Amino acid sequence: MSSNDLLSDLLARLRNAQTARLSSIKAPYSNLLANVLSVLKDEGYIRGFEARNEGNKKFLDIELKYHEGQPVIRSLKRVSKPGRRSYSAMKDITPVYNGMGVVILSTDRGVLSDNQARHHNVGGEVLCYVF
Repeated sequence: MSSNDLLSDLLARLRNAQTARLSSIKAPYSNLLANVLSVLKDEGYIRGFEARNEGNKKFLDIELKYHEGQPVIRSLKRVSKPGRRSYSAMKDITPVYNGMGVVILSTDRGVLSDNQARHHNVGGEVLCYVF
């Protein structure tokens, strides 16, 4: 199954897997998805991920994280979509859930969390909100 919006597909897979209490999932590989998962791992929302080859296709194996039986990720929201891109300057990035959540941005320095973007003083395309 091919998808035009791989990031929305990944977020839906994460949501559905955590609702079903799965320990790991597979997703198609792309550099953007690997970078987003790296930010999620650094922020403590997933245990880890690994890129694997199966035949001539590349996949991401993602290990989900739970705390006391509840999913660590409570909410995932896609902001910038292929039909409607959303860009934000560094000063306009608002904290998610009073700083408890994370905004993931695609900047000229790569895919960063909102805290890293403030540290580097860069803005960019707002990909998604995670809480």
